[in-house]
Amino acid sequence: MAAVRRFASCAGKATRFARAQPALPAARLPLVCPRSPFQDSVRSYITVTKYSRDDVLSLLDEYHATVMSTNWADYLTLVYSVPFWEAEFEKLNSLVQPYLHEPDVGSKYKQVQEMMDVYYQCEDVRDHLNELAELCTRASGFMGTGFAAEEKVENLDEHAKVAAESYEKILEKHPDFKPKIEQTIGHGLAILRQKHKFKFGSMHRYFY
Repeated sequence: MAAVRRFASCAGKATRFARAQPALPAARLPLVCPRSPFQDSVRSYITVTKYSRDDVLSLLDEYHATVMSTNWADYLTLVYSVPFWEAEFEKLNSLVQPYLHEPDVGSKYKQVQEMMDVYYQCEDVRDHLNELAELCTRASGFMGTGFAAEEKVENLDEHAKVAAESYEKILEKHPDFKPKIEQTIGHGLAILRQKHKFKFGSMHRYFY
């Protein structure tokens, strides 16, 4: 009888304790959306369109003509054009694979590859020359008066020497692209020489 009373007393205490506790909020589980099997994968350019040998050769000729006819020294034009060139070049890399063994397609593709290599080299050197020329202009102050002048480049001779050496090496390695090399690096060296006197191979071509 005593055991029954103790059990009833414990049950009553447990009921009062449960009533005194605040109700806990329901657990909220994050919504999990099923992931696509292709969501995390990165795929290069793939096409199911079949291009004939003549089509691929025509695309290579058109791409080569477009890049070669562009002024490589025009910075703004390059900013607008280069992303499209790179996308088109990636597409050509896929299309040309079945025909690389053929002499005409293989030689033209090799020429396009060399052209892009020369372009990137010329772009790097010309950008550096433009930055040096800009620093020289800022060092002369407002309108060349010395007002608000910034610090000069102390080792400008070293920069000019390295740029001139790069110019000579690229000309020697890629003689077929001499006009484009002159258009970018040669002209950039001539502009820098207006602000800082130094010597390079074709300096007298620019009449000073």
